[in-house]
Amino acid sequence: MCSCGSKSQEADESLPDQNPKAQITPVPAANQTEEYFPLLQGKRVAVVANQTSIISATKNSYTHLVDSLLARDINIVKVFAPEHGFRGRADAGEAVKDGLDTKTGLALLSLHGKHRKPTPEQLTDVDIIVFDIQDVGVRFYTYISTMSLVMEAAAEAGIPIIVLDRPNPNGHYVDGPTMLKEHTSFLGMHTVPLVYGMTIGEYALMVNGEGWLKNGIKADLRVIKNTAYNHRSKYMLPVRPSPNLPNATAVNLYPSLGLLEGTNLNAGRGTDYQFQLLGSPYLPAEKYTYQYTPKPNFGSKYPKHQDTECNGLFLGQQPYLSQVDLQWIVQAYRDHTQKDKFFNTANFTTHAGTPLLQQQIEQGLSAEEIRASWQAEIEVFKKTRAKYLLYDE
Repeated sequence: MCSCGSKSQEADESLPDQNPKAQITPVPAANQTEEYFPLLQGKRVAVVANQTSIISATKNSYTHLVDSLLARDINIVKVFAPEHGFRGRADAGEAVKDGLDTKTGLALLSLHGKHRKPTPEQLTDVDIIVFDIQDVGVRFYTYISTMSLVMEAAAEAGIPIIVLDRPNPNGHYVDGPTMLKEHTSFLGMHTVPLVYGMTIGEYALMVNGEGWLKNGIKADLRVIKNTAYNHRSKYMLPVRPSPNLPNATAVNLYPSLGLLEGTNLNAGRGTDYQFQLLGSPYLPAEKYTYQYTPKPNFGSKYPKHQDTECNGLFLGQQPYLSQVDLQWIVQAYRDHTQKDKFFNTANFTTHAGTPLLQQQIEQGLSAEEIRASWQAEIEVFKKTRAKYLLYDE
């Protein structure tokens, strides 16, 4: 993906199901340059960024944050990159190597390879850190884990950090099982519901304010706010946030279909409809009538059930969701012909945050019964969440 260009240069960056007539009213914090450019003048700056770190000029034109900072003679000493890399092209979970940006010559340091947290040595020549990455509001989407670890490293080094907020396309609801502390990992570092209904800036304030960084340390944190945004805003992302979220439909379905990563089901990886369908060779063809064969492609070098025909469901025409929808995984388990192969238990628990969800599905509970079991913990979380909201609900 284009990492520093003035406009998207590759078709696979676009989000093709956006309504061209829809007006994108929320404005990300990166556009509020007058709020943070002065804070960076004369400083040695580290930027945590990827292909989503853009400043929009018009609806279809933008510059990368790194380019914009350099154009103002701000001294960027290095760029840290999250999962999928600075250009957003690496597979999910794929290690990303350090390197140099071919356009600017800046050092690119991976936070999804040898290190997931900046080392003290990497921060010795840094005066301030700017974090600007688009989140999609799902606990196992790893950009919030990267942010937490960067905040922790900044706090330990006594370096201030600025988070440039961005609208959350799934920020209109809170839902899903809450992470249990004993199952925390890079796919979920904090005891929050699967969908937490906060922007990445609000989430940063919560992590800091609740003492969730190592040893309760607090970062010197400043969040630059979005404008014209509230939690009811429908925000269409201008570029795909990661290789397998190609459009707004996939982003909206991701909280529900992301759980399939810990099962035998393919969620569209290896097709043009990532997170818009599900399928498996072990589902009955007479009921799962969308047949497809996953092939290696951009974003999925080794898709599940590669080169094997899957019987599935196409979900790309689903209504806009405002909850985690379990109907598909619950029904697929009931219909699966080899139930002993359905769950990759360790991976599913890591995604769900609790072993209970798998147990509930195996016991035959309905989607409604399972969702009802989440509500008490969600209400507890909402009280914590409320302290850090920057925008109206």
